[in-house]
Amino acid sequence: MKILVTGAAGFIGYHTCLRLLSRGDEVVGIDNLNDYYDPRLKEDRLKQLEPLDGFRFERLDITDRDGVADVFRQVRPQRVVHLAAQAGVRYSLENPYAYVDSNLVGFASILEGCRHGEVEHLVYASSSSVYGMNTKMPFSVEDNVDHPVSLYAATKKANELMAHTYSHLFGMPTTGLRFFTVYGPWGRPDMALFKFTKAILNGTPIDLYNHGKMRRDFTYVDDIVEGVVRVLDKAPEAGLGTVKPGTSPDAYRVYNIGNGSPVELLRFVEVIEECLSRKAVVNMLPMQPGDVEATWADVEALKQDVGFEPSTPIEVGVAKFVEWYRSYYGV
Repeated sequence: MKILVTGAAGFIGYHTCLRLLSRGDEVVGIDNLNDYYDPRLKEDRLKQLEPLDGFRFERLDITDRDGVADVFRQVRPQRVVHLAAQAGVRYSLENPYAYVDSNLVGFASILEGCRHGEVEHLVYASSSSVYGMNTKMPFSVEDNVDHPVSLYAATKKANELMAHTYSHLFGMPTTGLRFFTVYGPWGRPDMALFKFTKAILNGTPIDLYNHGKMRRDFTYVDDIVEGVVRVLDKAPEAGLGTVKPGTSPDAYRVYNIGNGSPVELLRFVEVIEECLSRKAVVNMLPMQPGDVEATWADVEALKQDVGFEPSTPIEVGVAKFVEWYRSYYGV
């Protein structure tokens, strides 16, 4: 199968490409290698992919609608995994236009490419951030998500609405995946595990917001990618769903994809300390604007529909990240 993966040099994109290539798919990756975080990490991920049979890379910004259209015309992908986006809750307070450009304008380019390219199935990244002010646990795709608390979250909810419109108007199968705190080797430097590991090794303090009273549904990247690939292989069909938040009579679905087992942030730090054999210096701080106290994914629908079964406890996943970090940075 020929598959287009956007954000191929990103964290989840890189692992997704590896998984697809390992099973024999032909993968065309696109990425603009921007400097939201150190581009060298993205370039080094690409260096792992480029020698592999079946992989081809195009450097492209998804806001370049003509460039995106050209890639779709040349590649003619059968399916698309859209992971390119401006990520991060806190950065959306500093640079909102980056989110409008990448997550709204860029997503429109991908939708149009899929529409005119008659793509069989578009799988795209949403986020657990869409749950915003929701306090009911665990988070279900049937819950109301009308109260986001960051622009990042608002753009991800907008993506789900845009995708539904294309499924309805053009019969285009789309599936949105609400990712829950993904971590693992080759992860993003702006994520907690990366920042905490670096700080503990350097002997510098780490910031724990809400005085450490946070819970996150940490999900290991291999479990996430297995779910992405299973979903990609099962396009939603029109006429099977009902008019509910997670489903539709059109060929449209939204799923939570997480571990389904939240961990307190203080315990997460303890695991990192155990893996590093060092203690953290901690700054206890109040809640950050745009943040939420807890996330917890109800993944029952994904289990039922594609057999998704996350299997990596944080003790194993964090150890694998620390091993990669020490090797990559030589520490």
